[in-house]
Amino acid sequence: MPLPRRGAVAAGVLLLLVVLGLGAFKVVSFFRRDVTPRFDDIAEHYKYGSIGAEARLGIPEPIFQVLPVMFEDLLPKAPGQGYERLGFLYEPGHPLPVGTSVREKPIPLVGLNCAACHTGTLRRTAGARPEFILGAPANRFNSGGFLQFLIQIGQDPRFEAGAVLDAIAQNGGHLSWVDRALYRFVVIPQMKKRLVETGQQFTWLKGHPAFGPGRVDTFNPYKGLLGVDMTGDDSIGTADYPPLFNQGVRRGMQLHWDGNNDSVEERNKSAAIGAGAEPGSLDLPAMDRVAVWIQDLKPPAFPHDHLDAARAERGRKTWEASCAGCHAIGGERVGKVTPLNEVGTDPERLASFNEKLVEKMNTIGTGYPWRFNHFRRTDGYANAPLDGVWARSPYLHNGSVPTLRALLFREERPEVFFRGYDAFDWEKVGYVSSGPEAEKAGFLYDTRLRGNGNGGHLYGTGLPAAEKEDLLEYLKTL
Repeated sequence: MPLPRRGAVAAGVLLLLVVLGLGAFKVVSFFRRDVTPRFDDIAEHYKYGSIGAEARLGIPEPIFQVLPVMFEDLLPKAPGQGYERLGFLYEPGHPLPVGTSVREKPIPLVGLNCAACHTGTLRRTAGARPEFILGAPANRFNSGGFLQFLIQIGQDPRFEAGAVLDAIAQNGGHLSWVDRALYRFVVIPQMKKRLVETGQQFTWLKGHPAFGPGRVDTFNPYKGLLGVDMTGDDSIGTADYPPLFNQGVRRGMQLHWDGNNDSVEERNKSAAIGAGAEPGSLDLPAMDRVAVWIQDLKPPAFPHDHLDAARAERGRKTWEASCAGCHAIGGERVGKVTPLNEVGTDPERLASFNEKLVEKMNTIGTGYPWRFNHFRRTDGYANAPLDGVWARSPYLHNGSVPTLRALLFREERPEVFFRGYDAFDWEKVGYVSSGPEAEKAGFLYDTRLRGNGNGGHLYGTGLPAAEKEDLLEYLKTL
């Protein structure tokens, strides 16, 4: 039986309101969307899980995939294809590199996680396949090159909506007409704007030596992020990535290269924020999974077939007499700062973390129960435990000495060498850093440039040659 006309109008209005209400709910749900894949296996979670870093520096996934295709000419001349030329690592069956994650906020965004900076690779021989060392310094990841790649894209007229959408389609990406409109009018213009702003925020990099693979300037980017006045500040804070082995024993130690914080929790959060997170976007449960795992993460053992046990035992006595106090877990001075005038290593990283930044760092997390309050200025560099030291090449805080042998035999420290090649020298204990293969695959590191000095840390260099040879053998066992 048909409704009376007034009733039909009322029913129509009611239906329209219901449809509009459902539509509004879907719109609100869409913009509140915050979904990330879950990995039950902790190693997979470490390699591909999100820590919330997509919030500030996330790149829409379809765009991330086509950037190295569209802008291949802006990638550094290095081995590999696409992002491999920036030192990103790929595993079979994974469309994204190790150290990246995807989070839908509300579109899928690619961000970095802990594994980007803390996954090393090693080749047992020049022709062997690389082995991953989870928790080791990322000896191949060129974070500075990645940053410069993105900044150049933001300045490139080729980065415009039509070209990007065409590239996505040509590379097998599938966007609905709604998504295409969203990307054309919102996502791509906003990304270009953000890349331009990033370039403006990093103008201080001009004139600084390139990071190269395995290194990053940790704290100068915070100055731009936190609004620290950098007028007259030309400090260079470039340093090697540290390892994440045995973090449980590092509680209470002075952390970072200059010992500027003694809270593992603050160190973890500040690293995530440096990678692109914001205080409100930190995925604390996901980060806690990693934090628990790395408490007992063991470094790999040095291969026995490259070890002389008798010499190592003799070297143990030299270690205990000359090195253990500063570098053995439980040593009297381990985790404490040695003044710069005593250790004598390059001063630039220490100078980059100034009092202005200390004040700003301790405002991060305002309004949250975990607000930072442990950052402080020190007068030197922290004595780190040397667990798994053989797998941490190059050496010193700025990675200026390629092998442990060159560290002990001071006259063998090269003025220039190549970083980023991952074939290993089992005798000198460090990655191969000279020769045609290293030159082809690596980055030229010049110790004469500011921040790259290889002087200092002369401890043990005055020992008789035979004792240094034995000590080198023992260091392989740590």
